Amino acid sequence: MQVFHSMTEIPIGFGPTVAAIGNFDGVHRGHREILAGVTAEAETIGARSVAITFDPHPEQFLRPEKAPKLITPLAERLRLLGETGIDAALVLRFDAAMANLSPRAFVEQILAHALRVRSVHEGLNFRFGHQAAAGVRELAALGAEWNFAVRLHEAVRVRGMEVSSSAIRAMVAAGDVRRARWLLGRPFTVLSTQARGRGIGTRLLVPTVNLAPYDGLLPAFGVYVTRLKIGGRAFQAVTNVGNRPTFGEASFAVESHILDFEPVAINEETPVELEFLLRLRGERQWPSPEALKAQIFKDVARAKRYFRRVK
Repeated sequence: MQVFHSMTEIPIGFGPTVAAIGNFDGVHRGHREILAGVTAEAETIGARSVAITFDPHPEQFLRPEKAPKLITPLAERLRLLGETGIDAALVLRFDAAMANLSPRAFVEQILAHALRVRSVHEGLNFRFGHQAAAGVRELAALGAEWNFAVRLHEAVRVRGMEVSSSAIRAMVAAGDVRRARWLLGRPFTVLSTQARGRGIGTRLLVPTVNLAPYDGLLPAFGVYVTRLKIGGRAFQAVTNVGNRPTFGEASFAVESHILDFEPVAINEETPVELEFLLRLRGERQWPSPEALKAQIFKDVARAKRYFRRVK
């Protein structure tokens, strides 16, 4: 997949194209349904398929104090978009100029001139332009002027739930990683590195990994069954997200205990992927370290049963 970070990077003669526009946070089942329509039509008419997205997320620019934590940072979003089979992604910088662009100017400058779109695929609730003034009806009217079609997609539903990035964020924030997985079509995953200052050499020699500080979305405080991926290896794990209140002063951490541990090559730059599979319980303060230790044994036993079942 080609990635363009501005319209000036798009080669002359790149079009015609079939496109979809969105934040694509999570690249969930609803996004993939729309992008499947994009790639199928592009192949049929001999055009290129393009996903148009934004960085930062518009809410992070317009209302940073209320902006949601993202399911997927940009690099992961692009990787997942590439997996859908589209030909290219156009990443538009969302700044004051973009925020003030009228719907007509957006269509003329980006869709008609830069990409030479022949068709645009969107969900029914799509909004665009200055103050999100336009929707799919206005897009269709502008498409008639600029000679492109608008293909509308109904919301995807999974087990009676409508798939959306906001719904997934709410589930993860509540600790419901099981249902979030249904809507994403894969486990909710945090991509990070090992925390600095942990005395790491070139190998991990203890079965505990603490993640470095993370700016994206994290699940609610609690204990989870997880899968930890390090350097091409996948380990079964139990992860605590929270402040570890039993041991005096609160200290936030995302700490994973590996169940099937073997030493593995790692340093402070090694990518670490943490998949959240099931929430075991919320975080609480135990009356003593002994009581906590007893609960940890129970958590580990439940996690092992989970992995035996899924195996």
